[in-house]
Amino acid sequence: MIPRVGKSGSEVPMETQMLLLEVGEESAVLDEDPSADPAAENKFYILLLPVLEGPFRSSLQGTSSNELQFCVESGDPDVQTSQSYAVFVNSGDNPYELMKDSIKILEKHKGTFSHIENKKIPTHLDWFGWCTWDAFYKEVNPAGIKAGLQSFLEGGCSPKFLIIDDGWQDTVNEFQKEGELLIEETQFATRLADIKENSKFKSLESDGSCTNLKELVDTIKQKYGLKYVYMWHALAGYWGGVLPTSETLKKYNPKIVYPVQSPGNLGNIRDIALDSLEKYGVGVIDPQKIYDFYNDLHTYLASCGVDGVKVDVQNLMETLGSGFGGRVSLTKKYDEALDESIEKNFKDDNLICCMSHNSDSIYSSNKSATARASEDFMPNEPTFQTLHVATVAYNSLLLGEILSNHNTAEFHGAARALGGCAVYVSDKPGKHDFNILKKLVLPDGSILRARYAGRPTRDSLFVDPVMDGKSLLKIWNLNKRTGVIGVFNCQGAGSWRLKEAAPNAPNSPTTENTISGHVSPLDVEFLEEIAGQNSSGDCAVYAFNSRSLCKVPNRKRIKVSLGVLKCEIFTFSPIKVLGENIEFAPISLIDMHNSGGAIEDVMYSSNDLPDRSVNVKTRGCGEFGAYSSSKPSSCKVDMKENDFTYNAENGLLVINLEGDCHVRDIKLVY
Repeated sequence: MIPRVGKSGSEVPMETQMLLLEVGEESAVLDEDPSADPAAENKFYILLLPVLEGPFRSSLQGTSSNELQFCVESGDPDVQTSQSYAVFVNSGDNPYELMKDSIKILEKHKGTFSHIENKKIPTHLDWFGWCTWDAFYKEVNPAGIKAGLQSFLEGGCSPKFLIIDDGWQDTVNEFQKEGELLIEETQFATRLADIKENSKFKSLESDGSCTNLKELVDTIKQKYGLKYVYMWHALAGYWGGVLPTSETLKKYNPKIVYPVQSPGNLGNIRDIALDSLEKYGVGVIDPQKIYDFYNDLHTYLASCGVDGVKVDVQNLMETLGSGFGGRVSLTKKYDEALDESIEKNFKDDNLICCMSHNSDSIYSSNKSATARASEDFMPNEPTFQTLHVATVAYNSLLLGEILSNHNTAEFHGAARALGGCAVYVSDKPGKHDFNILKKLVLPDGSILRARYAGRPTRDSLFVDPVMDGKSLLKIWNLNKRTGVIGVFNCQGAGSWRLKEAAPNAPNSPTTENTISGHVSPLDVEFLEEIAGQNSSGDCAVYAFNSRSLCKVPNRKRIKVSLGVLKCEIFTFSPIKVLGENIEFAPISLIDMHNSGGAIEDVMYSSNDLPDRSVNVKTRGCGEFGAYSSSKPSSCKVDMKENDFTYNAENGLLVINLEGDCHVRDIKLVY
């Protein structure tokens, strides 16, 4: 799923699953007055969501006549209809509230899925992780896993969360003859032969340890302090499903089925995996037996100390509906069985969904709360870097309501920091950039995760920050006491598929492709909700990369200029007034990308008291920063006197928090 912007019906692509329209009069006010409120343009928004109706799903598509068509399909020739309630339409003046309210209305009306607020969020999201995929691909093995964890340990930044990705399962490629070259594309038709691990994970290691998966998991948890170990598997078992002739899997009644891709799929991006499976088939488990399969697999993994699973290739179901009552019905059966097994075998709904962006999956998601919001991230593909960041931000408009060491690592690290998502890398052992990781991860392995899914600001919603040659991408989020804006120059380093670049757009990333824009406290949605009482109406704004602090009125805009693949993160902290002339706003850990994510609470003394004071609860260690209009008379950390520095020119107060990452009580007295 990728975003697209336009001004006519003909620009709506096939398979559109969400359409947001902006309606309003153009205003010259912003051009004349840089401090003007962007919301003053009196914009209005209309949302169209194609939904599921019984065994049918719908999508939108434009025509050359600028018409908007509804496409309704079942994926099974025997499942037909002459009418359908295909599209949900709603409107409002706040696009983010509109999305949230609409999903909640659909949740209540449909009863087939749940809003994110009604789901249990897996606790692994709050810890730094490592995924083995890009490190080893399918060659993953116990020795490599240990080597990777050891290299993190030696660098002082150990993950607490591990995904053992594709490569651990017992699989068979029926089309690969021993001693012969691999037939191209048959790797996708490889099938699962057993629910237990393959021989790589059963071999006796040189140190005499880890002769099976359980021993490996126990060892790495104990030695490297891992809290969570997840294992990868596909929704159908493996890419090519399960092996029908397998003695251990026959009880699930698998049979070979040949996928059929819809016209919508074929009209967009061809998928090499699906093209291959159309030719070689998929070993599909009987839907009546799919819960038994998941339960057996997950029970075994749980017995090995595994804490959850990453379930991939979920889009395959949309091509297998023929003979099973349609794609929606088949997806629903598989998703319900998966949810039930996850709940039974793992705590906290420990599930990561991948390749699950079709509406069949989105509106069948009752319990799963975590999903990858884009295609695979390919760190070595130079044209993919900016696309990944932009795709995740725009996809999170919808998915956010439902569900490191390379040349652009800093760019992606910044996006992760404010995305409200998991932070994990897929580096090869010894190939880590700890300077970047330590801006994302605290010494105890925890991260400063923002409250919501990071989404584009209002002035980024209807521009193309990848290909129009002039727009920056701005992503907003909230912490408990601060807001955060990430600004990214995504121009000139990639292009959306099936779309031509604007005539003035750069075609390659160079330092000359600098683009300018503005940020403002008004870009942070719902910032007034965390400002509370006694707010001055102004914000302290801390720019991470330039390490600059300034006081900004709510309606003022700050200019920002960035080269391609460059970014800046701004922390916005509402200023509180203590008495007549003391102003204060916490920033928190100024060496971390999402500085304000460390703040747990802030309490201010009553203005009736002679001594004014501020109490800040913050976690982590390093340099704590805050804006203060005057120098405090004293500073205590955990009730002990503590030194601090104060810059009277910009009001930056800095306290060095030494030691571990527990929650500190900072008290400043004026």
